[in-house]
Amino acid sequence: MSATILISGAVFIGVALLVVAVASLMRDKDISQMEGRLNALTGKGDGRDPASLSEMSKLIAAQRGEGTSALDILLTRWFNLTRLFEQANVSMSTATFLLICGGLGFGAASLTAAAGVNYMLAPVVGSVFALLPFGWLSFRRKRRLAKFAAQLPEALELVARALRAGHSLAAGFKLVASESSDPIATEFNRVFEEQNLGIPFEEALESLTERVPNLDLKFFATAVILQRQTGGDLAEILDKIGSLIRERFKIWGQVQALTGEGRLSGIVLLALPPLLFVTVYRMNPDYMMVLFTDDLGKKMLIGGVVTQLVGALVIRKIVNIRV
Repeated sequence: MSATILISGAVFIGVALLVVAVASLMRDKDISQMEGRLNALTGKGDGRDPASLSEMSKLIAAQRGEGTSALDILLTRWFNLTRLFEQANVSMSTATFLLICGGLGFGAASLTAAAGVNYMLAPVVGSVFALLPFGWLSFRRKRRLAKFAAQLPEALELVARALRAGHSLAAGFKLVASESSDPIATEFNRVFEEQNLGIPFEEALESLTERVPNLDLKFFATAVILQRQTGGDLAEILDKIGSLIRERFKIWGQVQALTGEGRLSGIVLLALPPLLFVTVYRMNPDYMMVLFTDDLGKKMLIGGVVTQLVGALVIRKIVNIRV
């Protein structure tokens, strides 16, 4: 029975990896064909600027909806994984990501069952491993958005200096894209390329605020849209927004220092019960299995999990002070 489970798991993982490889090859081929057509239309057959052409091809494909599967459309309506991929800067299709989640979950559950551990733990282990890619995606997204927020004040001041020097707002965006690093360079360059392709600047800014959920960026987009409609000194407004963001970061750093002890205590208190459960289970499995076999034990286990979740929410509410 164990050998059958291992063979089935190996076959499933192998087929999933084969599908991922074929999908990646097909995607690269489609993008190469689109770049070739752009080269022919723009007269840049020498390929001197492949990064710009690749960006243009991706923008045109996104506007036309090419390369979007039915699964992507369905999940976009209910759970926008595509937007998460954009925010985390991950080049992966929804189908590939779900295949990886399913493969990890099935493989972990199969190995747990084959190792002789209680069969009731196999679905739990499989579910945990299936959610690991979501945790990785969330971590990348949070880190990228935090870096974008840290780069935003300098970018706004750079745009303000460009405006004072007589450049247009679009040229200021291009200057940020060329002088800064990722992720703000990528996002500002995308706005510049979109308005070059004929999309109104206001719509390109709105798309930027949808891709990057940052409150300060929304202030910036609102200020730009109002200035283009009513007039005013945009450079001065950008300087004030940049100064406000820097002061907010300073206050946020002080709050993080004051709440550091509470956050550390929360981590210890939340990690202690699971570690204690694993330790006691390794020492005396029969003692812990009462929680799964006895009716009162099941109620106590459910109560413990619920109180853990409530405690995590309460601690997070206490230490998560928004600035």
